[in-house]
Amino acid sequence: MKAPLDLDQLQTFVSIVDTGSFTRAAEAVHRTQSAVSMQMRRLEERIGKPLFEKDGRTNRLTEEGDRLLSYARRLLFLNRETLAAFDDRRLEGTIRIGTPDDYADRFLPEIMARFARSNPRVELTVICEPTPGLVEHIKRGNLDLALVTHSDAHGQSEVVRREPLLWVTSANHATHEQDVLPMAFGRPNCIWRRAAVDVLDRQNRDYRILFTSFSATVITAAVLSGLAISVLPECALRPGMRVLGDADGFGALPDCRIGIMRGQTSRPEIVDALARHISESLDNISVPLGEETGSFDFAGFSKMKRGKPNQIVPGW
Repeated sequence: MKAPLDLDQLQTFVSIVDTGSFTRAAEAVHRTQSAVSMQMRRLEERIGKPLFEKDGRTNRLTEEGDRLLSYARRLLFLNRETLAAFDDRRLEGTIRIGTPDDYADRFLPEIMARFARSNPRVELTVICEPTPGLVEHIKRGNLDLALVTHSDAHGQSEVVRREPLLWVTSANHATHEQDVLPMAFGRPNCIWRRAAVDVLDRQNRDYRILFTSFSATVITAAVLSGLAISVLPECALRPGMRVLGDADGFGALPDCRIGIMRGQTSRPEIVDALARHISESLDNISVPLGEETGSFDFAGFSKMKRGKPNQIVPGW
C-alpha cells in the first residue's frame, strides 16, 4: 500500500499555482526556494508524474499537475474542515449573506453544506436579490457579505470565479430562427442585458423584449417554453436548453465574473471564514459540459468545462 500524500507538499503545490511562482510560494509557506523545489520533486516522485514543465523562464502545470490541483484543494479544504469541527474555539453568531437566485440555486447548496459542517454554531441568514439590490444592501449595512456579478460600476468585489455568458434558447423550439427575436432579460440595469443588447445592436439584429424580470426562474421558464431567448452564465444552464453561437448568428458575449462583496460587520472573523468557504467551494465546482479547453495560466483561474454552441443541455 502506498504511503499517504503529504499535506505540506500539497499546500506548497497549491501556493505555487496561486502565487504564480516558486519564489512567491516560498514566501507564502515560509520556506526557502530550494526547500520548495525539494518538496515538489518529492511530490512528483510520490505521484509518479511530472507536475511542472518549463515554458521559457516560467513553469507551467503539466496535464497531470492540473489534474492534481483540484484533488489537492479538496484535500486541504477537508483537512481544515476536520480541524475546525474539533475546535472548541470555533465561530458562533449570525451572518447575513445575499446572492442572486441563479447563483443560489447552483452554488449555495455546496457553500452552505461545507460552511455548516465547519461552523455549526453560526446561523446563516440568506436573501436572494439581483446584484444591484445586493450592492445597495451592502452599502446600507444590511448584509455582511454578498455573492454578486462583478461590475466595475458596482464598486469593489473580489472576483472568485469566471464563466462564459451564453445565448440560450429552448432545445425543443426554433425561437432563434424568428425574424424578430423575442428576448427575456433582467431589469434594465442588469449588466448581462446590456451586454446582450450591445451585441444585438452591433449585428443589426431585430429583436423585441417580451419579458423583464429580476427572477432567474421567470427567465428560465420563458426560455424553456420557447417564448424567448436569453443570456445566462454557464452555471444557470438547465436541461432542455440549447446554447447558441456564431453559426446561429449570435456574437460572443463577455465572460460573467462572480465576485464577493463585504459589508461593514462587527464579526469580521465569521465573514472571512465564509468568504474563504465560498472561494474554495466555487473553485471545486465545475459545470459538467463539453470538453476542457485551454491550458493552465498561473495568473488566471482553474480550467472549466465550457458550454458549446448548438449543445443541448441534458442535465447536471
